[in-house]
Amino acid sequence: MKRILLLLMAAGVWHSALLANSTDNGKAAPVSITIKNTSAIARTEEIVEIPYAKLGRLTGAFKLVNKQTGKEVPYQIAYEGSPQPQLLLVQVSVPANNSVIVTAVAGRPAVVKPRTYARYVPERKDDFAWENDRIAFRMYGAALENFPAENAHGIDVWTKRTPELVLNRWYKTNDYHHDNGQGLDYYHVGMTLGGGDIAPYLHDSLYFPKNYRTWKVLDSGPLRCTFQLGYEPWQVDGKTVAVVKTISLDAGAQLNKMSVSYTLQQRDSLPVAAGIVKRADPGTLLLDEKTGVLGYWEPEHGADGITGLGLVIPVQKGHMKVTDQHLLATANASGKEPFVYYFGAAWNKAGHYTSATAWFAYLQTFAAKQAAPLEININ
Repeated sequence: MKRILLLLMAAGVWHSALLANSTDNGKAAPVSITIKNTSAIARTEEIVEIPYAKLGRLTGAFKLVNKQTGKEVPYQIAYEGSPQPQLLLVQVSVPANNSVIVTAVAGRPAVVKPRTYARYVPERKDDFAWENDRIAFRMYGAALENFPAENAHGIDVWTKRTPELVLNRWYKTNDYHHDNGQGLDYYHVGMTLGGGDIAPYLHDSLYFPKNYRTWKVLDSGPLRCTFQLGYEPWQVDGKTVAVVKTISLDAGAQLNKMSVSYTLQQRDSLPVAAGIVKRADPGTLLLDEKTGVLGYWEPEHGADGITGLGLVIPVQKGHMKVTDQHLLATANASGKEPFVYYFGAAWNKAGHYTSATAWFAYLQTFAAKQAAPLEININ
């Protein structure tokens, strides 16, 4: 055996990970992951990101088991568009000021039912649509520009009251503008930011690009979907700007993560505004610059119900304001690093948030969670 190991070392194929991946009996060594919640907020079915590179001892098929309960923990390996795994996404519940220990052991994991989904929709004028078990959204592509009466800029919201994934069924039947028992699309976007989009904002004006030109699905469930939309360069106050938007949505979440990467010419930063279209009738507003939370509980839309919209943006980055058309959160984006914020919606008929008070509390709690992320320790 010693002679074999020496030959392997001489051939350059020996790696220290061989020892790290094995125990004395030749089986894969278990990996223990401690997930600690230092906040006073209970984290329920939260998706935790663990850099895959830190899990070097994991080889082959593995299961994750909650050490305290003995129950299997669902997970997803996220590639983020790369050929190699980038993140281990673990779905856990951690009580306030407490921790859980998850152990990775050899074995085939249970199948995780898909709870997120994203796809390009060429059959509907280049829509890009995505959803989870709570809510659905879409953005508009180049083909829609050929229909000026239908064209729109921002983010569309599709309300749901079923945990099932419905996008494919709704597009196939082309019957999603009235409630069929699962939800509907009654949200109107038009030439606005819709339900949380972002655009350059100078001289009290929004500078919209054309609709997206390129798309790429980076991951599509079961616990997170992530995709990128690319836009052709356009003129902003006489200077050229281009943008790529990376959007992800987790299972069980009402809010998406938006990461906006600008390419800027002749400038170091760019004033931008993320926003929500405001309706003509009165709604309930929340503009909290201290916590970075902007909330809107729309006026009731007849029998369709009420949509709640929200943004969570980096605090101390800008200001919030109400215009004739929008609720806006303004800030400065850099051409050197992505600008990150969160946007999303809820529907009163889904039953999770049935009042402005409940919806705004969700947004404030979401912001507090972002300020106190779960701590990860790998052994």
